[in-house]
Amino acid sequence: MKEKPLSSLCTPALVVDVDKVKRNALRMIERCQNLGVQLRPHMKTHKTLECADIMTGGSRRCIVVSTLAEACFYADHGFDDILYAYSLPLDKVERCADLSERLDLFQILLDHPHALDELKKRPLRDGRLWHVWLKLDCGNGRAGVLHSQPEAISLAQAIVGTKGVELTGVYAHCGNSYNCRGVEQIQAVAQETTDLTLQFMEKLKASGITCKSSIGSTPSCSHPVKDMGKLSEVHPGNYGFYDVQQSVIGSCTLEEVAVKVLTRVIGHCPHRNQLLIDCGWCGLSLDGAGKLPTGYAVIEGHPDLKLLSMTQEHGQVEPISGPLDYSKFPLGSLLTLIPYHSCATAVMHPVYHVHSEGRLLGKWIPTRGW
Repeated sequence: MKEKPLSSLCTPALVVDVDKVKRNALRMIERCQNLGVQLRPHMKTHKTLECADIMTGGSRRCIVVSTLAEACFYADHGFDDILYAYSLPLDKVERCADLSERLDLFQILLDHPHALDELKKRPLRDGRLWHVWLKLDCGNGRAGVLHSQPEAISLAQAIVGTKGVELTGVYAHCGNSYNCRGVEQIQAVAQETTDLTLQFMEKLKASGITCKSSIGSTPSCSHPVKDMGKLSEVHPGNYGFYDVQQSVIGSCTLEEVAVKVLTRVIGHCPHRNQLLIDCGWCGLSLDGAGKLPTGYAVIEGHPDLKLLSMTQEHGQVEPISGPLDYSKFPLGSLLTLIPYHSCATAVMHPVYHVHSEGRLLGKWIPTRGW
């Protein structure tokens, strides 16, 4: 059967350049091999089996997920050594127990003694252990116990001292690297997070505790510092797809972004000097508002155009300056949107159309829900 071109798709459509995904994944694998650190790729951006195979080099082992829906999806399809990297929600202990009893290695994250108390109430069958990572806040300011607080060491000691529970590792997310602009700033955050994590590991060692260590974000792992080789693991995720945000940060070039959204011109509005397109926020997301001179996305091949606003199913495009030449954009013509944040855009689509050099190869179906 003859492969069809991208132009044969109904829009809006999310398209994935599989060659770019493979190159992005291979570069990350090689970086980690050169550092001597284990790569544990995060599945949260794509949530598909096919991309997970590419990012794990076909091993189907050693992955991170952000939802239990993802964890079950991958477990049901033969993946193992899964880390549920979300501070343990107390309503999900039983579901975590089920996965812990099904898989060779299912691991959870916690940052509060109340979560540890819930694990005590639910011992695993057949002498199995709860494999727990302590979530550490090294400056990101989201989840995790602050690295400098005595409570962090106390919680680690409590985990070690709890029957049926193993302290597998310490996990830090350097999400503050998303505020960076350029390699120098990225590496400064990577160095700081690495240093704080390793200092915490020394404190643990001094109290008689040894375990793994892991940090990660796509910016920090795209431009790693040498000392990251002293860690056990790193856990980036967005790098498989990348996006405009990562290009602005300095993690990648715009040419390395593997995911885009195709949209069609459905209206001419000369009284407003605008085009109407069939991609609203349901096909792109509103992430990135006010952060780009081109609006909510970069319109490929048209740096002079701006995606000004979106409603649920409509987008309004106008020139950054001057009058719009409507002859260049007939009704039905295609525009290609490079998303600001591929995680937010991908989750809007129930199917990804995969292509190589513009020829459609098939579809990837992501998992959804929590």
